[in-house]
Amino acid sequence: MATPAAHGTPDAPLLLVRGETTLDADPEIARLGITVTARGRDRRTTLDDLTRRNTDVLDLIRSYGDTVTEVSTGAFSLAPELTPHGRGERVRGHHGHVHVTTALTDFTALGDLTTRLADLHLTRIDGPWWELRPDSPVHREARRQAVRDAVRRATEYAEALDTSLAALIELADLGGEATGGHPQGALERRTLRRTAAPEDAPPEPLDLEPQRIRVRAEVRAQFTMLPPHL
Repeated sequence: MATPAAHGTPDAPLLLVRGETTLDADPEIARLGITVTARGRDRRTTLDDLTRRNTDVLDLIRSYGDTVTEVSTGAFSLAPELTPHGRGERVRGHHGHVHVTTALTDFTALGDLTTRLADLHLTRIDGPWWELRPDSPVHREARRQAVRDAVRRATEYAEALDTSLAALIELADLGGEATGGHPQGALERRTLRRTAAPEDAPPEPLDLEPQRIRVRAEVRAQFTMLPPHL
């Protein structure tokens, strides 16, 4: 049997519809950005301080075991600070920083880790960014519901013409997105900064409420219909 033409024929009219869905889901991953800073007059001393503080951050993160799904080092810099309005290249000090990213699946541990990181000397915390896993079943369910929506819409159009669907010609994924879990939007960006030496008493864990993620999926579908009686 020949495949109906993509543009449709009187014997096989073509019906083109879109299907879409939006789901709200609890996040599965929380991501933090940590920036460690060091300043000093001597370049080597500044580098040693930065190395020690970076090691302290990594050791603290890794102490949370399997709840940490990712830890990676990003940008590193160590630069001289020149004396302003002075002649020549007179260096008055050095400034360095290291950026570390980590992700956790245990949101109870997240509050404790965030507070302990913020209690470290010259350490800045940005986040959390709430996310779903790339293979989360929420994405799969959103795609399924988008397909069902396309079939439902096509069926309703066909019924409006007193006919029915005959065959599926094409199904195209128009993509989707997960929104609501990043600081750009409803989530307020939390930045914690501490520049004094940590105290003996451990800080109270920060209460972080996870933000729900909105997942959207969209498809385009082409069907042929049985010829309607117009």
